[in-house]
Amino acid sequence: VYWAVRRAQDILLSSLALVVLSPLLLVTYAAIWIDSPGASPIFTQQRVGRNGKLFKMYKFRTMCPDAEQKLKDLMERNEKDGPVFKMKNDPRITRVGHFIRKTSIDEMPQLFNVLFGSMSLVGPRPERPFFVEKFREEIPRYMVKHQVRPGLTGWAQVNGYRGDTSIMKRIEYDLYYIENWTFGFDIKILFLTIFKGFVNKNAY
Repeated sequence: VYWAVRRAQDILLSSLALVVLSPLLLVTYAAIWIDSPGASPIFTQQRVGRNGKLFKMYKFRTMCPDAEQKLKDLMERNEKDGPVFKMKNDPRITRVGHFIRKTSIDEMPQLFNVLFGSMSLVGPRPERPFFVEKFREEIPRYMVKHQVRPGLTGWAQVNGYRGDTSIMKRIEYDLYYIENWTFGFDIKILFLTIFKGFVNKNAY
């Protein structure tokens, strides 16, 4: 019953959101294409979902087409190893990219992930495989978050834990959500996301 209710909720609300937001999605797609031609406005990245299953998460592209090469150059200059979690004043981000990150518009293509079933509207945010392996060793009960589908928004995010914030606090809020889930709790998180969750001062 739990999964049936959640899936019905996700299909209904994501379909409605895609219809309502379609003009914004089309304008954003065009703006990215005009601002930095040469690469697809849609970016896919592998993330870890429910039960540890890998899936492709969709986002609007916010970085220049040669972002990977620029990252390698930055890593060589700074003598860093491994993937970068977040980088302030990242030179790879485009002009349009800065705006759509701040307003979370770059996350909107994940409504298709919700519709197709790899994500839910509400749940813990998914991480890249590298960071899952890292955090599972460092943070107690970290892997519990993978018992549910990852979400487009979550209890941690509407409480301000996004971007450059404490991973420990995010997990604390994620676990609270999983252990106290109700349909009403999801609706509360969705309303909080609409009214205060889109503009993100920690996004860069």
